[in-house]
Amino acid sequence: MAQKYRIYINEKVILITESEPAKAEKYEKLDAETFDLRIIYTWILANQNKLFYIQCGDAKAFLKSVIKNITLIEAAGGLVMNPAGNYLFIYRNDKWDLPKGKIEKDEKVKEAAVREVEEECGIKVSKLKDKICKTYHVYINRGEVVLKKTHWFNMESKGKEKLKPQKEEGITDVRWFEKEHIEPIIDNTFPSILDVLHKEKLATNKLMPH
Repeated sequence: MAQKYRIYINEKVILITESEPAKAEKYEKLDAETFDLRIIYTWILANQNKLFYIQCGDAKAFLKSVIKNITLIEAAGGLVMNPAGNYLFIYRNDKWDLPKGKIEKDEKVKEAAVREVEEECGIKVSKLKDKICKTYHVYINRGEVVLKKTHWFNMESKGKEKLKPQKEEGITDVRWFEKEHIEPIIDNTFPSILDVLHKEKLATNKLMPH
């Protein structure tokens, strides 16, 4: 199975792939030899296209080389389900999101994921389950282009506590959504969050092009 990875810049996606993407005509091809995220970041933002791809022999190795040349911030978060089968979402920066945050020094990835979910939503995670996926997105932090790699996990919560958004993190709402009624989320969230929801078969209608 050919490996592929997506790096998001706002609503845009850079696909790192070992084979030409389906509907390649919708993509702008980038040169693997000269690719540098820090340099290309502003060019991609200014470009009218939303889809870009890099074709290479080994997508995993290429991603590693990209990460090596940029400041990497690692984060962890979770998709939390309660006994009624509802899912937990937060509202921040005018978009629906999943709780997540930076992994602290000497902290294990799983510990960080649970801690961040509990802090941002005011709940208790009763069970940490399997890893869903990793997502990558690029943004400016203190004038520097950085890549954030987020580790996502499935979690369970008894869901009995009163939800409490962590205001100092810019979260204005925390809410349980029924699986059948997450359209408002899908219509107003980040592409990387859609990736997580797709992996869990929660959002099938808005698939990012492969």
